[in-house]
Amino acid sequence: MSQIVFTKENVVEQLKRLKTDKSPGIDELHPKFLHEVREEIGEALALIFNKSMPTGDVPREWKDALIVPLFIKGSRSDPGNYRPVSLTSVVCKVMERIIKDHVVEHLNKHDIIKSSQHGFTRGRSCLTNLLEFFEEVYEKIDEGKPVDVIYLDFAKAFDKVPHVRLAKKLQAGGIRGQVLTWIKSWLSGRRQKVGIGDKHSNWTTVLSGVPQGSVLGPLLFILFINDIDEGMLSKISKFADDTKLCRAVGDEEEAEILREDLRRMFKWSQDWQMLFNLEKCSVMHMGKRNNEFSYEMGGKILKVSEEERDLGVIVHNSAKPSRQCAEASKKANSTLGMIRRTIVTRDKDTILRLYKSLVRPQLEYCIQVWNPYLKQDMEKLEKVQRRATKMIWGYKDLSYEERLKRCGLTTLERRRSRGDLIEAYKIITGKEALEWERFFELAPNKATRGHRYKLFKKPKGTLGQKFFSARVVDLWNGLDDSTVAVDTITAFKSKLGKLGY
Repeated sequence: MSQIVFTKENVVEQLKRLKTDKSPGIDELHPKFLHEVREEIGEALALIFNKSMPTGDVPREWKDALIVPLFIKGSRSDPGNYRPVSLTSVVCKVMERIIKDHVVEHLNKHDIIKSSQHGFTRGRSCLTNLLEFFEEVYEKIDEGKPVDVIYLDFAKAFDKVPHVRLAKKLQAGGIRGQVLTWIKSWLSGRRQKVGIGDKHSNWTTVLSGVPQGSVLGPLLFILFINDIDEGMLSKISKFADDTKLCRAVGDEEEAEILREDLRRMFKWSQDWQMLFNLEKCSVMHMGKRNNEFSYEMGGKILKVSEEERDLGVIVHNSAKPSRQCAEASKKANSTLGMIRRTIVTRDKDTILRLYKSLVRPQLEYCIQVWNPYLKQDMEKLEKVQRRATKMIWGYKDLSYEERLKRCGLTTLERRRSRGDLIEAYKIITGKEALEWERFFELAPNKATRGHRYKLFKKPKGTLGQKFFSARVVDLWNGLDDSTVAVDTITAFKSKLGKLGY
């Protein structure tokens, strides 16, 4: 892949897709303005892009970035606990997006991005990462094998990518000629300043890294760490820079294989100047009769952790979802409290809209992974919806069932079943980029009852029976053929709605 031709049509299409509520870059050209005048400026921008690509000339305004620090976690007084997001030129982002589409097409055509990567790839998400990884973990535990999970943390990953080494990896991936020259020019000579309110720092030159907040940056990063899996024998899973691996470790020999994988990863990090923050790397021992072997990287013993926040979901070494349920209900109740304090009206439409957009998503984020099965956990989540429906004027003295009926809602337990069915539909019909055979097994064709995608319920242990791939089978097999045979997710959701989900 050596060159890209820009046309008025694809430039206008990208301008049309701009999110008009986003902030402008240093050049102050607002995305709403560019969106509105797309037909008038499309041809001019195509001419500029077609001039920039073959010459490798990237305007200074496209390389300058205003850094806005976004708080992550921990102490707010520690600058290391903020993620630097770059506000860059929207015009440049339009060109980046067209380049990205061509690069992604090239990568997919030649199957270059490894299947362990779930970040910034089509048909994959935090949910697919967690489902695939913990399907493996819980399967091993059900077999009676202890499992060790290693959580790794890159030190300032996006900011540390060395440009020369990145160019070598792009070249190895078949990205050459004008495209490679333009990307190298786009990365070099960048400047940035930090802005908080109306205060700004001085300009400083950026010598490494890919800009967070850009369109091309995340894609370049996952290409850079793509080969970290080479030679790995343990299960590895990535979401951008969030990396974890696991292995069944019943004896010292199995633990030594996991240690060797860690040594291989540490050597990779040194060779490619992408170092790990060893203070934040940890090991979680799961399963019965776990010998709790120790592991080290770079001469430092990894700390042992009872729980980790994995892509926003709290994972405990007991494999129980209680901690995540408590955290989700706490956050959702906090948001409800904010609504109660700041919103004067209590009419049904307003409260329901706020509840559905701000509160319920906190109770359902990646719920297929941590679906509660203990009554106390289920009730903890349901209480949030009970409280929300009571806030509506005139509903306080009604029964919960009556409130749900008037609001057009179902119980959260019913919503979780709906979520399971939707995810099963996505996996089985190939709308998620996962191997469906890893989760399900189709029932024999000779079965006389059920629909075309009827599943066989695999025998699983206590833990596996509670996980998504086993939990959803009976629900899925209970659907009719006209429901599972629809072509789109929207149509499937509509069918579920008619069935009361």
